[in-house]
Order: sequence, then C-alpha cells, then structure tokens
Amino acid sequence: MRTSFKFYFLAFLVSLFTGNALAQQTAEATGFEVDFETFTLDNGLKVIFHVDRSDPVVAVALTSHVGSAREKEGRTGFAHLFEHLLFLESENLGKGGLDKLSARIGGSGANGSTSRDRTNYFQTVPNDALEKMIWAEADKLGYFINTVTEPVLAKEKQVVKNEKRQAVDNRPYGHTQYVIDKNLYPQGHPYNWQVIGSLEDLQNATLADVKEFFNRWYVPNNVVLTIAGDFDTDQAKEWVEKYFGEIERGPEVKDLDKRPANLEQTKKLYFEDNFARLPELTMAWPSVPSYDKDSYALDVLANYLAEGKNAPFYKELVANKKLTPNVRMYNYNSELAGQFMLQVRAYDGTDLDKVQSAIEETFRKFEKVGISEKDLKRIKAGQETSFYNSLSSVLGKGFQLAQYEIFANDPDMINKEIEYILAVTPQDVMRVYKKYIQNKPFVATSFVPKGQVELALEGSKPAEVEEEKIVMGAEQEFDLEEEVTYQRTPSSFDRTVEPPYGDSPQVKVPEIWEEKLEKGLEIYGITNSEVPLVQFMLEIKGGMLLEDPSKIGVSNLLANLLTKGTKNRTPQELEEAIELLGANIRVDATDEKMIISGSTLAKNFDETMDLVREILLEPRWDEEEFSLVKQQVISRIQQEKASPNNIASDEFKKLIYGKDHILSHNNLGTEESVAQISLEDLKNYYNNNLSPDLASFLIVGDIDQEAAIAEVEKLTEDWSVKNVIFEDLAEVTPPAESQVYFYDVPGAKQSVLHIGYPALAETDEDFFPATVMNYRLGGGSFASQLTQELREGKGYTYGIRSGFDGSTITGPFLISSGVRSNITFEAVDLIKEILEDYPENFNEQDLEVTKGFMIKSNARKFETLGSKLQMLREISNFNKPKDYALQQEETVRNITVPEIKALAQKYVNPNKMYYLIVGDAATQLERLEELGFGKSILLNEEME
Repeated sequence: MRTSFKFYFLAFLVSLFTGNALAQQTAEATGFEVDFETFTLDNGLKVIFHVDRSDPVVAVALTSHVGSAREKEGRTGFAHLFEHLLFLESENLGKGGLDKLSARIGGSGANGSTSRDRTNYFQTVPNDALEKMIWAEADKLGYFINTVTEPVLAKEKQVVKNEKRQAVDNRPYGHTQYVIDKNLYPQGHPYNWQVIGSLEDLQNATLADVKEFFNRWYVPNNVVLTIAGDFDTDQAKEWVEKYFGEIERGPEVKDLDKRPANLEQTKKLYFEDNFARLPELTMAWPSVPSYDKDSYALDVLANYLAEGKNAPFYKELVANKKLTPNVRMYNYNSELAGQFMLQVRAYDGTDLDKVQSAIEETFRKFEKVGISEKDLKRIKAGQETSFYNSLSSVLGKGFQLAQYEIFANDPDMINKEIEYILAVTPQDVMRVYKKYIQNKPFVATSFVPKGQVELALEGSKPAEVEEEKIVMGAEQEFDLEEEVTYQRTPSSFDRTVEPPYGDSPQVKVPEIWEEKLEKGLEIYGITNSEVPLVQFMLEIKGGMLLEDPSKIGVSNLLANLLTKGTKNRTPQELEEAIELLGANIRVDATDEKMIISGSTLAKNFDETMDLVREILLEPRWDEEEFSLVKQQVISRIQQEKASPNNIASDEFKKLIYGKDHILSHNNLGTEESVAQISLEDLKNYYNNNLSPDLASFLIVGDIDQEAAIAEVEKLTEDWSVKNVIFEDLAEVTPPAESQVYFYDVPGAKQSVLHIGYPALAETDEDFFPATVMNYRLGGGSFASQLTQELREGKGYTYGIRSGFDGSTITGPFLISSGVRSNITFEAVDLIKEILEDYPENFNEQDLEVTKGFMIKSNARKFETLGSKLQMLREISNFNKPKDYALQQEETVRNITVPEIKALAQKYVNPNKMYYLIVGDAATQLERLEELGFGKSILLNEEME
C-alpha cells in the first residue's frame, strides 16, 4: 500500500460532548465494549494498550499527528514522502529496516498511510515478536533521520512520483480531487494541495528540507503508540519505556485552528481528460471538521440521498431520467475543515447540465418531504454493522483508538460512538441540509473525454492541471551502493542487538464443522463470538463457464438482476428490508461461480436468510430493471476501456487462454454481446444452471452450528436439483518461445506490465510448493527480489508482484507492475534478468527468510471473520483437509534449496512467457525489440 489514502471513518466521526454514563449505556445496550488503558512517557509519547486474547497476534501502530496540512507551499508531499522513507533504514535495524524484519517475523507487512492530518505506520505480527516491533518502531522515531542520504532521497522521490503517476496521472478522472481542493480552499490554506504533493515539489525537495520536517514533527510529544492483541501489559510497559523513553522530547506542537473553506461564490471548471470515456460531474460544498456535532447528520444525509434504490438521487437520476448508473455522495471530514461531496459519472454523451438540473430538482423534492423515521432506522442499522466491522481485528481497534486520541483527545470515544450515530433525528438531517447545502455556493468540476467540451456544465472555465511530459532519460541518477557514514545517535544501551523472540505462539486453527444436506449442498462453518456479526457465502459452480460464447455476460447480468427485487418485493422494498436488518447481501458472477454473500448482525441472521431465499428462489424478472442493468453494465465496459490496468487484464486473458477458450473473455461481456442478451437468456441460464448439488454454504461468526444448518435447510426445501452439463475445456499450454505484445495508450504516463504464461491449477500438487518458491521472487512484497530490484534499487515502479493464480482449472503465473514510461525497456529487461538468475542464485538465506515468514505468519492467518471465511473456501473449493494450514506449514519446514531451484527452473522460464505492455507506443514500442524476442506485436493494430 504505502499510498496516500484517507481514512474517512464516515460513520464514526464524532463530537466531544459526552461522559462515561453514555458510554456505559452504549455498552449495556450492545453488549460490546473495548477495554483499553493509556499512559504517557515523560517525553510526551502517548501509549494505548488493548488486550484481546482471541488470537496469538499483536498489532502495533505508530501514529504521528502530521499530514500534508503541516507542510509549506512549494514543499508539498513531505508527509507522504516520510511514510515511505521510514521503512527503508534506521541506525540499528540497518538497510531494509522494518521491511526486512517483517519478513523474518511473519508480520502482515510493514505498512503506512498518510492523510491531510496524520501519518501512521502499522502491522500485525505473531505475539512472540512484540519486543522486536517496539524496538523497531522506536528506531524509526529516534534513530532514523541520520540514515537518509542524497541517494536514498533521490530514489524514494522516484518511487513516490511513480505512485502519483499510477494513482493520479495515468487513470481516468485522476486529477478531480486536485481541481476541487485547489478551488474550494484559498491559496495558503493547508488543504489547498494534495496529500501526495506535486511532482515539481517532490523533485525540488532537498535533504535539508527533509531533515527539518522530520525533526519538527516526528517527536514523541506528537506521536501515539497503540498496541492491541494478545500480550502482557506489564512487560510491554517495560519495553516501551526502555526503547522509547530516552528519545528526546521535541518542540511544543500546537493544534491548528479550524479553517473552514468559506467559499464565497460557486465555481465551475472543466477538464478534458486523456483517459476518460464518460463525462463526470463532481460537486463539493464546504461542510464541517471531524468531530463537529453536525457531522453525524451530514453522514446520514449523504447516505439517504445517494445510497441504494430508495435514495432520491437513484430514483431521479438513475431510474427515472437514466442519466447515470449510480450517484456517489459522502461527507469528507478532516481536522481543520470538511467538504460534502457529490459525484455522478454519466452515460456516454450525456450533457452534464442535464445532470445538474436533475440534482437540483431532487434537492427541491427533498426540501418538501425530508427523511422518514423508517429510512433513518435502516441507515442507522447499516452504520451499526459498519462500526462492528471496523473493530473486528486488533489492528482495526488500534487504528480507532489512535484516531480518537489524536483528533478527539478521548480514546474512549470508541465506546461512545454508536450512541451518537443513533441519536440523529429527521430534524437534524434537514437542519444540516439547509445549513450547508441548500442554496449555498459550491465547486463543480466537469471531467469530459477529449474533444467533448460541449458536455461540461455551461459557464465552466478550464481547470489548471499540469500534465507531465514523457521525456527519455529525465530522471535523476543515484547510486545506492555508495558507502555512507554518519554519526550515530547516542543511547544508554546497545540498540544494534535485536531483541529475542518471546514464547512461541500457539497457532489456533479454528474448529470447523460441516454438514452435507440431502440435495447435495455442503455446509462449512466456524462459530466465533468476538463481535456480534455473521458473514456467509453461498457459492454455486458455473459462472461464465456455462455461458454461450456468443452471448458472454449473461451470468453477470443475472447476478445484477437478482438483487433488483423478488417475486413479492419491489427493488426498493427488498433493499429496505435488507438495510433495516443492518445486513448486506450481494450477488456476484465470476468466471467459475455464482456467489451470494453477505453479513448481518447476529441477532438478525434468520431474517437475513429469509431474504437470501427470496433472492435465490423467487426472482422478479423485472423488464425495466433488466433494461437498466444492461445500460449500467455497458457503461462499466466503456469505463474499463479507458483504464490501462483493465486493458492489461483483458488482453492478458486472451493471450493465456486463446481466443476460442471461454475463460479468455471478460465476464462482463462486450458492448455488442450485452446489447443482444434478452431477459429470456437470463431465465434460461437461471432455470438450467443453478443447482444445490453444485453449491456450498460457508458461514462464520456469532452463531451455533444447529441454527445455521436449520436456516440453510429451509433455503434448499424448494430448490430443485438440475442436470447441469459442463463443456470440456481446451487444454492451455505455455508458448514455445517468448513474444512481446503491445497495446497502445497514447500519452500514458506509465507502462502497465503483465508477464507470464498458463501454469498450474491450485489442485496441482506443485501449486503450494511453487507458491513457496515464488515468495522471494515476487510474492513476498518488500522481501521479494522483484521489489528490491525494481522499486528499492532502481525506483522504476511503485509496486511489483508475481504469483500463481489457479483454481480447479489451470491459471496463470503472472508478474504485474506499472513502471514509469521512459524506462519501459529497462524495467522489462531487468525482470527478464531476475527470472533467468533466480533458479541459480536462490540460497540458504533466501530459504530461511521464506520459512520464517510462511511459518510464523500462520499465527495471524485466521484472525478476522473474512480470513476464516477464506479458509472455508479453500477447504470447500479444493477439497483440502481441515488442517491444511498445518500441513502446508510442514511442507514449508521440510522444503530444501535444491527443491526450490528445481521448481524455479520448471515454472519461471523467461523464454517461454507472454510479455504484454500497455503504454505509449510512440515512445516505447521500438526499443522492446532489444529484449531479443523479435518484433513486438501491436494489439490495437491487430484488432483494427
């Protein structure tokens, strides 16, 4: 990750006028409370502990009260740059820093995030590594900055710039937030610039700038340390004092004053987007900072107006006027100010003035009727479920506790929040609408495809957006091999000595129960009562595998239509029934399955299952909804044509499976195939292919075996078995020799790489050993050679990975990455070299790191409900034994270097792979012939 994403916590941001009585009432009402303790070191470091004995893991998070809002104009992006730098090296961990340590101790991967107002660093580890983590986090804070040198800074600038290209410059509508914030907040306001900063500011950052920023903000009195999980608090306190206690306090850090946007007049701007295929309108009104008393009602307002089929915007813009497939609305709160956002990506060729007119019409209707108590009740039920989901892991609890400590000065808000959510009234919702939205000025951006300026709002002015030019050899050179010396920071003890492990954690494989019903449906379950929730999944074999190749997209359309009402409920009534239970139910089609999945409050499981039965067995077959679903899917297909990543995925499937194989298709279909599908096609698919003997039901959470089985038995009573016939699939084979394929996206700021071949099914006996082999190649994130060479060594990419992806059917080995355009050849050539050398250079140290991670990480393998559900999928889909995780652990323990080398020689031959590049052909295509694979094939030209 290591990207600048924002934790909106939309349902959770709260005001400050509560006491312990309210928290106690909330705990008594829900039966759920998070216990914690806090203390502060003499140097100002605030520490929060939360003990959870359910799994032998512990989450450690260091949160600094510094984000982009603390930066200076002309030096933007520093907070996010530090999110990257702090993982690279420190005085006592050495090069590789926490990334290298994380791989050895079986951590979830050292990670971080940056927002406008804070930066955090976090990971979950087996609890025997807690002292190591405290030692390492302290080294970041007190023993890091001397290790940042000119070459290190130059390399990491390139990584961050690659991230910006990937997240902003090389994707449709990527500049929207930049244009909004630049015009919503005046120059000089700390929210006027983006968290990730500008390419120019990043390039101009000096080593002195960087050190000044660190020494000002990364001080104990500006940081919160949270530790949550299974640990001894007395021992942990000793370790925290030992490793953090002698780090010097920094200058006083004062809270910044609230600075609302105070927009004086409406601003309309437009931008011709190189990647957009559809027009998009975004509107932003000034709202309130985090924890303002009005934030709850604004959250409800956004949810009510835009979420689901009962939403006024859905009824008017989607169902009635058919202007867009959906409307997005949310209340984006930050520490100093807030903004209320509305976003509509319209259908192809739609004039955005029509969209704005429909928005204003909807607002006028809302002003007359407001929100009903019933609608408010269903929204609150969903917020309650979301709240518990956010606290379902020890890391989630740690995040929330730090958030409340920093921004509310009260970590006990974690036990008070539900009460504030539930306290919102219909009158509150209308009041905040009138106060912040009705007839108030706003910023509106019209992002339109190239050459379609006429679709922008009337009266819009061109937005100022700086686009990077692709220039060969433009990046700064650096030499990370250069020997660097620096003065070490003094300490009262030898910090170079890594602390020992604690007692080995006892891996807790959850107890699994199973049942096979009379009609062949299999049930797998795990009972777990940590949070009052249930998650479930009904998987039915089929999906795209059972489609007519001339009408691809039927199963996806069916999945979409099944949630659009039932025999006796309109789409609006069905959605309302689900939401009143605090549940969610979704239906998805994949290449090989139809899946009905969901979650609900445990107390409402039986009623939720009644609705699942209706969805599955009593479809509505609504002609109007079918027409709407088709239009929405076609719009999504059009959008995907604009995304280099989606293009790469689609074109790679064609190479892997060949054009005549059913799995070579995108299961959405094409604009042409979807257009010709009829409602009768969906009925035929439904009547002939959905059978209980092809299904499995997976369930985890706060429910016992008998109750779960009883509900699933009710589901199958009226579900008849069908004779479903699967066509034999053609065998897929690797290419005899490598070939380069290029898909031209003119002006692309990055090249998207997909390199691989058809390799293994997950049921193949070599699949897991090959996965072990791949860990050091590209599966181990920052522990992998691909990441170390291309990101850490060269600064070519923000991220790269490799892996095997199969099912009961052969799937690909795939290396995927986005690299900056002007080094496309160099990146691909380096990947080829790494693949060639890997079977020879894999050594005992590589094996030790691989074993350390893959064995120790088992301690955190089953912590969340989602991870337990995934465990049941592995058992159900691939007929694995219930203790497969322990068996795989033995495989890892016993594997040898010669075995790894043999697997590498067999499965990562760079001379028998497809090399697919999606990028700017004018500047990059020709040089790829230097790879030695002959003339590159230009796919766009072939298709035309």
